[in-house]
Amino acid sequence: MHILQLCPRVPYPPTDGGAIAMYDVAAGLVRAGHRVTVLALNTPKHHQPADALNHLGPNLRLVTVDVDTRLSPVKALRNLMSSSLPYNVERFVSEESATQLTEILRTQAIDVVQMEGSFVAWYVDVVRRVAPGVPVVLRAHNVEYTIWQMLASREKKPLKRFYLRHLAGRVQQFEHDYLPRFDAVAAITEPDQQRLRHMGCKEPVVFVPAGVHLERFQTDPAIRPKPRTLFMIGSLDWLPNQEGLDWFLAEVWPKAHAQYPELELHLAGKQMPARFRELRQPGITVHGFVDSAAGFMQQYDIMLVPLLSGGGMRIKIIEGMALGKCILSTTLGAEGIHARDGHDIVLRDEPAAWLEVLGRYYQGHLPTALIGQEAAHTIRRLYDNRRIVESFLDLYTILTPVRV
Repeated sequence: MHILQLCPRVPYPPTDGGAIAMYDVAAGLVRAGHRVTVLALNTPKHHQPADALNHLGPNLRLVTVDVDTRLSPVKALRNLMSSSLPYNVERFVSEESATQLTEILRTQAIDVVQMEGSFVAWYVDVVRRVAPGVPVVLRAHNVEYTIWQMLASREKKPLKRFYLRHLAGRVQQFEHDYLPRFDAVAAITEPDQQRLRHMGCKEPVVFVPAGVHLERFQTDPAIRPKPRTLFMIGSLDWLPNQEGLDWFLAEVWPKAHAQYPELELHLAGKQMPARFRELRQPGITVHGFVDSAAGFMQQYDIMLVPLLSGGGMRIKIIEGMALGKCILSTTLGAEGIHARDGHDIVLRDEPAAWLEVLGRYYQGHLPTALIGQEAAHTIRRLYDNRRIVESFLDLYTILTPVRV
């Protein structure tokens, strides 16, 4: 098959959840013997050279279009006053990208178009106009409007809360208008699958989780995690990650440090706001961006995921589990992952409950090694990227029974 994958950014390097999810599917399809054309908006934040995916071989072609998606207060205000699209979607609308998409569809024999997330859903109308017989799949990384609703509900500043609520409403309207236009939707979690069905998306609306390329997450027996250490790693330019870390630092860490003074917290992630980069608190080490997430994770003991808002699947949890880490997460943080509290993950929501778990860990009463072993087993059984690629191929076969 020849799959055209439309991405809101170049999916390389695979160092954050969105890039990993897109990259691993493209790479997996190529490994399975298919052709993939990746049309990617090349944004200032994630800008990559045209040869960024050459290492995947001749069956993958990367086509990039430079698009300036940087946030602009002036453009946001203009959008508020005059555009029918929400601002965080409008930033990804590009006539040059539409032209390039048109050129590919007119000159290449494409079997399926897969669009990665709501931010590029606008382009479904381009495909319908240029190549009406080609099926179009939306891979829903999140149901975006739910994230903005959650953020707005906890925002204390009235003006910002008003704007977030307004944005959530516009994103919700956009998703209700555009997502049912696709021939199929692949939800990354089962709760999102139900949300998408309620929005009126056409069947098939299937559940295809994010996976992990297990070869990238092999444990190094020479690395032993330092005792009594906690760590967090993630993209800290994403508002839900910022909110969760702020919550942990305010509601959990002060008491944890006071009661368990030898406990260490290690923070890693790209695009850290200054308030995190400049933390000078006893027991906290800020690493910033790290070249190897797997190497960083193996140096420390318990992985923390204090997520209060968000949707989709936390890829970093999947990666941590693949490495056999014991993970302490909120229930929302682990949404959509087939893991059981006390078996292959630890789930707590209230600060006091988090503190109780950290106390058990500190005193050696939390079976971290056993939980980590079960976590690794779960990933091998359910989230191997080869299984994920097979699920996408099954979906493509349903949509193109004559051409496959």
